[in-house]
Amino acid sequence: MKYLVMVQGAQADYEAMSGKPNEHSPAWSEQDLQAMFSFMENLNNDLAESGEMVDGQGLTEPAQTRFVGRDKDGRPVVTDGPYGETKEVLAGYWVLDCESLERVTEIAHRIMECPQPAGAPDYPVVIRPIQDAEGGVC
Repeated sequence: MKYLVMVQGAQADYEAMSGKPNEHSPAWSEQDLQAMFSFMENLNNDLAESGEMVDGQGLTEPAQTRFVGRDKDGRPVVTDGPYGETKEVLAGYWVLDCESLERVTEIAHRIMECPQPAGAPDYPVVIRPIQDAEGGVC
């Protein structure tokens, strides 16, 4: 079965990761960043070796986001991010092909072990089964 595994964040997290502390998170050091990158690289390598990795990517900060919607007359409206009403955003994801929900949950537990500086916020890891064209689960 295929699953979308998502990690969340906020604009403030990206700012903290670039060395700017804020009320949301302490500043990340170069050592903190390298520990996170190393952890993610090892995780991704393990998932590739097990054959469970389909895709996985970290996403850029919300400030680089573009929102495309419609106004009341149906015309396109384009807005640059970040969005004040959005507290959390998708920070990264994996598409995994796992034998069971239990297995992908084990992987989510491992993701939660990613190193970060003391005081940085903890976000849940979200797991969503991917639906196939017929409405079943892939």
